[in-house]
Amino acid sequence: MLQGKTAIVTGGTRGIGFAIVKKYLENGANVAIVGSRKESVDKALEQLPDYADRIMGIWPDLCDPDAVAESFAAVKERFGRVDILANNAGVSSRTSLYDYTVEEFDKIVNLNLKAVFVCSQAAARIMKEQGGGVIISTSSMVSLYGQPSGCAYPTTKFAVNGLTKSLARELAKDHIRVNAVAPGVTKTDMMSALPQELVDKISAGIPLGRVGEPEDIANAYLYLASDLASYVTGVVLHVDGAAMT
Repeated sequence: MLQGKTAIVTGGTRGIGFAIVKKYLENGANVAIVGSRKESVDKALEQLPDYADRIMGIWPDLCDPDAVAESFAAVKERFGRVDILANNAGVSSRTSLYDYTVEEFDKIVNLNLKAVFVCSQAAARIMKEQGGGVIISTSSMVSLYGQPSGCAYPTTKFAVNGLTKSLARELAKDHIRVNAVAPGVTKTDMMSALPQELVDKISAGIPLGRVGEPEDIANAYLYLASDLASYVTGVVLHVDGAAMT
């Protein structure tokens, strides 16, 4: 579905991001894995030996426009194009409003929102030159309903939705589609640390009767990146088992 295309996946070293990386590789894409540290990127690359000729790793500061532009240019130099940007890097918290520090709030806003803007801008400049592309960002089920603590996280995801819809309208003339995926409760490292009885309780509250797998989210990313979604832009696609529908 992505034969000959090149994707950049931020937060691609583990969890949902790594599932997206594998899904894109399995479907013929070249992929640049973006992580916060060289060590984590190298570890991810080591797990994909069958795709050594179609993967590379980069680790820029995602809030630094110059560093991001330089890294994305290196991806273009290696593979010739940048067709897909998956803005998946992010961080959450459950801190109470009364205990939040400005520093913690800024950290979450920077990675979850500012980095999405910086990376989207850098990718869009390359995509416009080559005649088009696709930008997909990770939102969240809480982007519609909020959550009872850790207000910075849903705040940034509300903003990602707004950025997605605005960029979809602005960049359509340049043949760049912009969408978002809003996962529900998904089996990541954090979920794996929970007791099984708690996982069962969470699953019981989801109409489909289970929490999501990283591959469920990656499948949505595959669809939106592919030509099957050639007329889909400005959409926030909820993949949550109807948990918040």
